[in-house]
Amino acid sequence: MLKEFRDFLFRGNVIDLAVAVVIGTAFVAIITAISNGIINPLLAVIGGPGDIGLGFRLAADKPATFVQVGPIITAVINFLIIAAVLFFVLVLPAARLKKRFRPDDTTLTDSEVLIQIRDLLAEGQTSSGGRHEF
Repeated sequence: MLKEFRDFLFRGNVIDLAVAVVIGTAFVAIITAISNGIINPLLAVIGGPGDIGLGFRLAADKPATFVQVGPIITAVINFLIIAAVLFFVLVLPAARLKKRFRPDDTTLTDSEVLIQIRDLLAEGQTSSGGRHEF
């Protein structure tokens, strides 16, 4: 059981996954710093005077009922930035490399495979005179 666990850990994709998590965490920290340093102040300007920020109050006389819209907008912007970077840096180049190095990577449907088998069997019957030798 320990050997299987060791094989699992050193398989390669587990190590790649761990590296990806660490890099992803560092990247999220960078995007969060950009949001806190640039996006949040811009949203505060839009929100008007005061330190509360962008949002609205449900009850005018109760400050605890303030609904903050700024953090939601910041989270959406963070998500879009991270998704765009992942797409343009990882997904798109990987798809291009796959297409470049595997241009004939065509997958057949089950029906197409069965049709090819049928044709090969029919071809084998006509060439052997209708006899099958197994």
